[in-house]
Amino acid sequence: MTENLGTLSIVRELPATPAEVFRAYVEPEQFVRFWGPVGTTVPLDTVTIEPEVGGRFDSTMVMEATGDRYPVRGRFTAVREGELLEFLEEGVGLTGRITLTDLGDGRTEVRMEQENVPAMYLGPEAEAGHNSSFDRLVEHLAARR
Repeated sequence: MTENLGTLSIVRELPATPAEVFRAYVEPEQFVRFWGPVGTTVPLDTVTIEPEVGGRFDSTMVMEATGDRYPVRGRFTAVREGELLEFLEEGVGLTGRITLTDLGDGRTEVRMEQENVPAMYLGPEAEAGHNSSFDRLVEHLAARR
């Protein structure tokens, strides 16, 4: 039986420069402040981010209500500082791409695209979860200004 795989794409505007957004994604101390939907945390000691081709991209989301843990293990397949992060999630085969575009005036468009997404991670709930993570990122970036 072949699992139904799909794609997911979300575009958001963020109140920071591409360099600031890029650092938020690759510096573990910043990453843990926004990664995952509302109701989750990411303990700093579970995060490894090596922003280079072949470098690790590992973290564990913890559901605050239940303590359930969701590890993500992957490797970067492309990195362009201030512009692009691409990764492959091991075990699932999901590929992700985060593209940053400078809009001027200290604003950045971020485009998050995922391919080979298992069906259970698609749909309105999954999109809402990603958007709540982006909302957390907006708050984090605004607080740093």
